[in-house]
Amino acid sequence: MAVDNTYLLAGTCQLSVNGTSYLVAGDFGYSPAKVKRESLTGKDGVHGYKEEPVPGYIKAKLRDSGGLTVAQLNQMTNVTVTLQLANGKNIVGRNMWTVDFPEVDSVEGTIDAKWEGPSVEEA
Repeated sequence: MAVDNTYLLAGTCQLSVNGTSYLVAGDFGYSPAKVKRESLTGKDGVHGYKEEPVPGYIKAKLRDSGGLTVAQLNQMTNVTVTLQLANGKNIVGRNMWTVDFPEVDSVEGTIDAKWEGPSVEEA
């Protein structure tokens, strides 16, 4: 008899900002990366790489519910953003701010939101 080791790995999450939960309508993601590397080449071959710091990010397509305004999203700075994923991971971003211009899709009632900051960690 085969043992069923399957369990939920993807597809759902819960998102909160400073403890306030928001409805996640669709795509969400994150990056805890701290550096971006680019290869350096010359006419005589590969010389190495350069490295620049980059902010981590958390992003999500939020549902435009009555308790959320675009102005609130746009004003967010120095916030803690938490994602709880279906696979059990907790993603925490500290001292984050919103980037890009949050825009409402009125047909679907959604808002794309992205936060960046110096610290995004997986646990």
